[in-house]
This record gives sequence, C-alpha cells and structure tokens, in this order.
Amino acid sequence: MNEKRKKGSIGKILLWAILIIMAVIQIFPLIWLVDFSLCSSNEMFTSGLLVIPERIRWDNYVIAFRDGNVMHYLLNSIIINVLAVIIVIFISMMAAFACTRMHWKLRSFVMTLMLLGMMIPIHATLLPNYKIYNYFHITDTIWALLIPYVAFSLPQALFLMTGFLASIPKELEEAAVIDGCGVYRVVFQVIMPLLKPSISTVAIMTFLNNWNEFMMASTYLSTPKWKTLPFSVLEFTGQYSSNYAVQFAVMALSAAPAVIVYIVLNKHITKGVAMGAVKG
Repeated sequence: MNEKRKKGSIGKILLWAILIIMAVIQIFPLIWLVDFSLCSSNEMFTSGLLVIPERIRWDNYVIAFRDGNVMHYLLNSIIINVLAVIIVIFISMMAAFACTRMHWKLRSFVMTLMLLGMMIPIHATLLPNYKIYNYFHITDTIWALLIPYVAFSLPQALFLMTGFLASIPKELEEAAVIDGCGVYRVVFQVIMPLLKPSISTVAIMTFLNNWNEFMMASTYLSTPKWKTLPFSVLEFTGQYSSNYAVQFAVMALSAAPAVIVYIVLNKHITKGVAMGAVKG
C-alpha cells in the first residue's frame, strides 16, 4: 500500500509539474507583452527574452491613451462585437431550431453547408470579399466587418446550438403548441430560456474570436470612422522610427478585455461546450 501511495504521489507531482510548465508556456507571451510595455524603447534591444527596466514606465500607457485614439477605437470595437454577438446568437438559434425540429427537404443539406464554414480560413476570403464590398460600396462601413465576423462565427455557433437543442425534450414544444403558441413563441419563450448555457458560450466565443481581429479590418477600412482597437498600434508607427514601448502598451490594452472576459467567464465556456457535447 505504501509503495502504491508513493507511486501515486510521484505521478501527481509529475502531472502538476507538466501542467505548470504548460501553463507558463501558454502565459509567457502575455508576461513578455506586459514586461516590454513597462520599459523604454531602448531597453528592448538588450539580450534576453525579458527585460528588467531601470524604471517602470507607466507613462507608456498614459501616452497610449492620450495619443493612440484608444477610446474612439475601443467604442468601435465594442459596438461591432456586441452587434456581431447579438446577430450570431439570433441566427444560430433560429437555424438550429429549423434544422433540428422542423421537417423540410433541404434541412440536412443546409446544415451541412453552414457547418462547412468551419473548414474555411477566414482570411482566405479577403480578396473576394473586398471585390464584393467595393462593388456594393460598403467598404469602410460597419457592414464590412459585421458581415464576415457574423458569417465565420455562425458555423461554430450552429454546431453548439444544435448539440444542446437536441437534448431538449420535444414534448415541451408540443405542449406549447397545444396551448396555442406559434413557432416564434415556442422559440423565444420556451426554447430560448433553456438554451442559456449554450447562448452564453456562443456569445463569449464569438466575442473572443473577433475582438483582436486586425487583418480584415485593415483591408476593408481606410478611415478612422469604424477602425477598431488594434489600429491604435499604428498610431505610433512612423516612416523612419516607431515608439515600440508605447506600441506594446497599446497591445496590452487591446488584449486586456479579451483576457479579462476569458478569465471571468471561462466556466461558462467549458460548461456550455460540455453540456452540448454530452447531451447532444
């Protein structure tokens, strides 16, 4: 028994050691980002992965807020991401109900077609999307970002919604129909409250996936009107020199909301995914 306990304790120690090492590897980019944001630009060019600054430069964050147009870009990011989350939840919930509860000829084909979107890299559509947006004169508008953000978030959202919806007994809907409810009342008054874990998961994952997206925003937007928070980094890029320390401060500010959301709501993500996978 003692030998088994020793082997078990050694196994736990090794497991914890491996998990700690993996956690450090995963967190290191954030540590590196914060470290470089608190030093001067000259100190970055020293040897070593991390820098011990002679003086902690909190003024980098002050300059980032003052000169980086952070508040305007932050407001744009919030508006675009909140709208994307709302649209994705609404469409994915309706599509999941139509594909799992309603009987029509092409439902399997439509669901398969939508789920195939998970296999398409989002940046592979940059050029064709730009040609389409330019033809319809919607480049440099909020729609230039909302359309691809929603389109590429829908397959994952639909996958989670259908997995969770399949676990809800159909008798609840039949009872609601007997009581005189139409299809929309069934969806929004009966099904929607039961889908709260899945809705929370879809909302959080949609927000995290789109928050720091930069490639599409830089391709479709040319004026500051709808530019998002990552564009603040470009405010400190000059033709011949750049303020690297302040750029790192801006990147830390841009990453902070997504990190906070993930840390605070991580349980909701794992709970929603697990419930949808197990029940579905």
